[in-house]
Amino acid sequence: MAQEQIQEQQQTLALKQTQSITQQQLLQAQLIELPITQLLERVNAEMDDNPALEQKAEDPDYSEYPDYFENSETSDNTNDFEQEERQSALDAALESIGRDDEELPVYQGGQAYHEEREEMVYGESLSFYDQLKEQMGVLEMDDRQRDIMEYLIGSLDEDGLLRKSLDSISDELAIYHAVDATPQEIEQVLRRLQEFDPAGIGGRSLQECLLLQIHRREPSHLRSLMERVIEDFFEAFTKKHWQKIQQSLQLNDLQTETLMGELRKLNPKPGASLGETMGRSLQQITPDFIIDTQDDGTVTFLLNTSEFPELHVSQSFTDTLREYQDNKENMSRQMKEALLYTKKKVDAAQGFIEAIRVRRQTLTATMRAIIQWQHRYFEEGDESLLRPMILRDIAEKTGLDLSTISRVSNSKYAQTRWGTFPLRHFFSDSYVTAAGEELSTREIKSTLQDIIHTEDKQHPLSDEALGKLLAEKGYPIARRTVAKYREQLGIPIARLRK
Repeated sequence: MAQEQIQEQQQTLALKQTQSITQQQLLQAQLIELPITQLLERVNAEMDDNPALEQKAEDPDYSEYPDYFENSETSDNTNDFEQEERQSALDAALESIGRDDEELPVYQGGQAYHEEREEMVYGESLSFYDQLKEQMGVLEMDDRQRDIMEYLIGSLDEDGLLRKSLDSISDELAIYHAVDATPQEIEQVLRRLQEFDPAGIGGRSLQECLLLQIHRREPSHLRSLMERVIEDFFEAFTKKHWQKIQQSLQLNDLQTETLMGELRKLNPKPGASLGETMGRSLQQITPDFIIDTQDDGTVTFLLNTSEFPELHVSQSFTDTLREYQDNKENMSRQMKEALLYTKKKVDAAQGFIEAIRVRRQTLTATMRAIIQWQHRYFEEGDESLLRPMILRDIAEKTGLDLSTISRVSNSKYAQTRWGTFPLRHFFSDSYVTAAGEELSTREIKSTLQDIIHTEDKQHPLSDEALGKLLAEKGYPIARRTVAKYREQLGIPIARLRK
């Protein structure tokens, strides 16, 4: 008896909530993240790409460009609703700041920053020692190896070469630091130092320095030739006897020229090149915010829009849209295609102008909240007055999304009476003591730096001693926390501070 298989079809209806980001929201997020210099580049690129977007001399009135097709099939009413919703959120954020118990006067300047803008230089000046110490921090080493590594780094010349013999370093470690290390043990640690960037660091001679750089290259015939020149014909290389090298290696003119070109790319002073890199990092920047503090403690700020063009939609494009709208029923196919192109460009221009406006309001809300939170710092410029403040604090204060605050803070700079700083400078984590007291890590680090700066250089303080002095000043933190903050400040251990 055959068995019948009964197939049952079931249809279920599930309600699923999804969230998608619109193209306009994506554009706004991108523009909010850009600093003023990159924003100018983006605006210029947009004007080059979109003939409907133009620069005008007067202040823009964004409401003068209506949606000419709001009643047509191609209109997007949801975009209008989203824009109104975002505008309401921003307006609420701007109005809510300053209405809490910590209300402090913060005023937004009404004029753009024009005449008195100067080229400003900002950068964190890390010493050659500090940069190598940072690379050392990621290595797995015991305390003994770390001590040897630190001494080797401190023994490098300014060009990054180690000209002391390993025997001398062994003697100095034993005499001055009570570290009994053989030259062979020191060389093992040196080999690890020679893996640091830039290539060539820790070479004990120019020849070894150049070979270290060549060994970083991918294996190839050219690399083998470079090694042979430095290993076997180093004297001829230093005296530029290329004809002798060419004959010895049996190379033709093209091969010799290529080999010479690659060898010239090697750096005989890797330490100096590291310094040049740092110099380039002190790049001239344009601040996004101009913050001023009056003698009475009043803090004002404005957005730097000195070189920013005012944008509007091309009048010829808007006139074309009106003309097409008046002749909708008599349009040919060619006219319809022109209509679609024109409307696309006008919509893009309007969206870009809207995104610029949202960016301005978002940056204004964020900066106003930061100044109110860190008002004492902006009054006096003392870093120890920076209160614990994280991104979430500003997000909650403004009512803006956490990711938005992050985008604003990541790449923007603010000019103050005490210098030009990235917005991240004003944020500070907190350290909670055993008693539950919340302290600013920035404040603790500043105090730690002051203590070390005034210590007896002949008898520098250990981390334990530093911890006791910090506790006396109201910062009871553990010794390992002292060590962590000291390393973050780029300050070496006690015996290397003599």
